[in-house]
Amino acid sequence: MRIRQRIGKMKNSKKMFILIEAALAMAVIILAVIMFLGNNVNDRERVSVIVQNSDDSQWAAFKYGLKMAAEDQEIEMFVVGTEGAMSAEDEKNVIEQEIDNGADALIIQPAAGEDTEEMLKDISQSIPVLLVESETLGDKESPEIPVIQADNYSMGRTLAEELLKEYDGNLEGKTIGIAVETEALEATRSRREGFMDGLEESGADVRWSVSGAFGQGRKSLEAQPTVDLVVALDDRSLTAAGEAAAKNDLHGALVYGIGNSSEAVYYLDIGVAECLVVPDEFSVGYQSLTRLAENLRRFFKSAEGSTVTHTVIRKENLFTEENQEIIYTMSQ
Repeated sequence: MRIRQRIGKMKNSKKMFILIEAALAMAVIILAVIMFLGNNVNDRERVSVIVQNSDDSQWAAFKYGLKMAAEDQEIEMFVVGTEGAMSAEDEKNVIEQEIDNGADALIIQPAAGEDTEEMLKDISQSIPVLLVESETLGDKESPEIPVIQADNYSMGRTLAEELLKEYDGNLEGKTIGIAVETEALEATRSRREGFMDGLEESGADVRWSVSGAFGQGRKSLEAQPTVDLVVALDDRSLTAAGEAAAKNDLHGALVYGIGNSSEAVYYLDIGVAECLVVPDEFSVGYQSLTRLAENLRRFFKSAEGSTVTHTVIRKENLFTEENQEIIYTMSQ
């Protein structure tokens, strides 16, 4: 009898031991899950954004779009401080620095230069990369690296169409000067191609084309031969032309261009610029960060590129509700 009682007590003790062990194991599992979830909340994915001259006002709407997407996606976003135009080598150094600092993905405006394409292809093998403000690299029908941007060719053509509207489709005898910041960028070439195709058979005489920072000296807009119209194919060129026209240094030339900064809108508002073609830079920023976030969180899903819209703004429609929303994003 005593032996049976002892055996019963041993069985009960063993059951209790097993129950305690199971409870402890369950507690360990629950604690591990809590710690894992906690780390996931605090350790957000990090996306670094690398663009030329990142503090320039032309990036305001773009950065606002990035900010809104970062909040919606609960992702850490950092815009790298850069000054002036970077070479491919400069950009590579910045990219490597950001990867060393823990970037999980990159949004990049490609630098001008022949070495950029291969450099970015190499980088994209180790980390997700999405391009902005550039035509796709390689095969445009099936790009190796996705890009989100405005349709540069279409913007250039739209600018030409707006000019033609002013003169009933006939620019016979009118002289034009073209200003661009950087000739080497594919985006610039596409805008110029669209503009020139739009002017075909219009009778216009493109007298000069100049690129650069447009400071003092032979490259300044004031130093160019007198023309009837100055066409700026990017924001920095547009604001330079607006500033020169405001000082009456363009000898009465009318200014048309592509712009996306509050300064560009200012020159339109005071009547110095006649017309702006404005790319939707807010959408470029918002879409690029959103798609990279989705790429990071879904295995085997790569980000996809897309083209955003552009808007024509003149002084007479400056204060429509739609245009005021666009202008608002430029001032954030």
